[in-house]
This record gives sequence, structure tokens and C-alpha cells, in this order.
Amino acid sequence: MSKVKANDTVKVHYTGKLDNGQIFDSSVDREPLEVTLGQGMLIPGFEKGLIDMEVNENKTITIPKEEAYGEVRQELFQRIDRSELPESIKPEVGMGLVAQNPDGSERQLRVAEVTETDIVVDANHPLAGQDLTFDLHLVEIV
Repeated sequence: MSKVKANDTVKVHYTGKLDNGQIFDSSVDREPLEVTLGQGMLIPGFEKGLIDMEVNENKTITIPKEEAYGEVRQELFQRIDRSELPESIKPEVGMGLVAQNPDGSERQLRVAEVTETDIVVDANHPLAGQDLTFDLHLVEIV
């Protein structure tokens, strides 16, 4: 039976969990993820975990934060004066915001702190700073 190797296209079901067991994402109730390895579409640890798997194999992998979304980077926190926000926005901690970059692309932000005069936004990935566990089921090597 063949095994997954670099640059293969695979279909995989996964369930991602945090250290406390909380599920943050799963493909189990939808179509499996189809992805070509080596294209930079997966976090490095997820891709490494697929290598050498066989069709119908189940595997649980733990991905250290360095091979997932990295450490929380303090330079990605920014204080913004509340007067710069549209009046319709009532910021709350945890709220998601979208900022437009100078090149027109968008960047996802989360509100990390709210005071009377300003807010602190966080541009880190929501899973930055966390080790992740994935239950994998290889459905197909395409």
C-alpha cells in the first residue's frame, strides 16, 4: 500500500484540539480537506504528520506551537484611539475587526483590551502560542 510523500495531493479528515481538549476545528461533518503537500497551505507540523500515512490510517499528532502558528508576537499588538473607529462600532474584548492594509488587502484583528479612550488590537493568529493536537484520518491519496 502506498504512503503519503512530499508533494502528494491527499484527502484527510481531521479534528483539531487545544491542550485542554477543546475542539477548535473539525472536518468530520463535512467533506475531507483536500490539499497538495509542499504548497505552504498547511501549518508545517500538520503536513509533517501526514507524511508516511496510508489510506484509512488513523493517527493523533501533537504539533508544538513553533510548527503551528508560532509564539504570540508582542509587536502585533497595537493601541488605537477610539476616535479612529467608526461610531457604529462598540468594541468589546474578543471582538473581531478587519483592517485594510495599504496595498488593499485585509487583515484580521481581535480586540484585546478596551479603555475609555482607546483599544488594543491583536493581529496574531488566534491559535498563536498554543500547541495543537490533531486526530487525522487519511481518506485518499489522489
